[in-house]
Amino acid sequence: MAAASEPTTPDPSIAELIARRPHLRLHAMDGLLMEDVPLNHVVDAVGTPTWVYSAGALRARYRALAQALRTAGLDAQIHYAVKANDHLAILALLGREGAGADVVSGGELRRARAACISASQIVYSGVGKTEPELRLALAEDIGQINVESAEELHTLSAIAVSMGRTARVTLRINPDVDAGTHDKISTGRAGDKFGIPWSDAVTLYAEAAALPSIEPIGIATHIGSQIMELAPYRAAFARIAELVRALRDQGHSVRVVDCGGGLGIPYRNDPGPGPDALAGAIKAAFHNLDVRVALEPGRWLVGPAGILLASVILQKQSGGNRFVVLDAAMNDLVRPAMYDAWHGIVPIAAAAAVAPVSHCDIVGPVCETGDTFARERLLPSLNAGAVVAILDAGAYGAVMSSPYNARPRAAEVLVDGAALTVIRPRQTLEALWAGEVIPP
Repeated sequence: MAAASEPTTPDPSIAELIARRPHLRLHAMDGLLMEDVPLNHVVDAVGTPTWVYSAGALRARYRALAQALRTAGLDAQIHYAVKANDHLAILALLGREGAGADVVSGGELRRARAACISASQIVYSGVGKTEPELRLALAEDIGQINVESAEELHTLSAIAVSMGRTARVTLRINPDVDAGTHDKISTGRAGDKFGIPWSDAVTLYAEAAALPSIEPIGIATHIGSQIMELAPYRAAFARIAELVRALRDQGHSVRVVDCGGGLGIPYRNDPGPGPDALAGAIKAAFHNLDVRVALEPGRWLVGPAGILLASVILQKQSGGNRFVVLDAAMNDLVRPAMYDAWHGIVPIAAAAAVAPVSHCDIVGPVCETGDTFARERLLPSLNAGAVVAILDAGAYGAVMSSPYNARPRAAEVLVDGAALTVIRPRQTLEALWAGEVIPP
């Protein structure tokens, strides 16, 4: 499938977008607030474009997921997918809540450790782990390595033998299930680059059990990202449960089932499964197998907790269309350009939030036609200097940003109640070329 299905319902209004996000509220005088901080205070302090994250939303979402798993009676551990947002402040906050980390590079592993996440609570995923990265994982004695191929398994065994270490591994199985999401973020179909083919799973698990310095502890799967229906999960989990039984019938120990992540968020206020529904699907598949369950959520935890603030450079009319040009661009938030992703956009001024609206295209200043955040969006007139918040940008936002067009990376701010902390200052222009060398 080329992409997720197109929406069939009208776009939510400004009021509806704000109402569905409990960490945001509109004040008659101060405009849009995140928790107890007026966003215009953030603009005054650090300017735009700026990422702003709600500590309260992060805690609330983590606790809701953890409670759903407990209520379902599951022995479960949450490993936050660091790739969604790897800022140390975010990692440390979730770590204090009890989260482990799901990492996909040596750099992410080091970030998780720098944020004081225990090595025993780190899971290493990814289709292309290098030898230095595997050595780092073994040296740190992390909790679990999700092996994605027979070749990787043999490489890991040789490295572990040379280091005198034992590698605890799960085999990441590709269950050949279509997650019904965008083609570029679907990972569990036959033909995707991820995981071990279903037909090879039993044989390779037996091989892993016989290899030196390898301790197979279970099975992992991950079928994609931004999944908004339970059916793909149910299908994948049913196949994994079947595999667990087949392995145990052959005398193998299977203690862990890593269910991956991928739970979607309602960018357009669209309905979708929440943590209780996901926990119910996991329980239905594995409740009688006596396994410890692992999850790797990323977007669901941090996506709604973040916004990108941007100022209007100018408003222009061209070819009968109204264009609102922002100082944020595709180098800041690439998801609309890369995935045609939809993000809510709301003005932060109280008067603008309730003013009459008309259609416009919201674009950035980069010299690319793809530098477009939204088309035919209903928004009020936004003159130069007005500020908008691009919603649900906490995941795959700042972490995927770049200095394209020699544009410095945006500042990042964490709001916690009434407190505002700049967790990354705006990059300076000079920092863009620091370390570059012009040969003689």
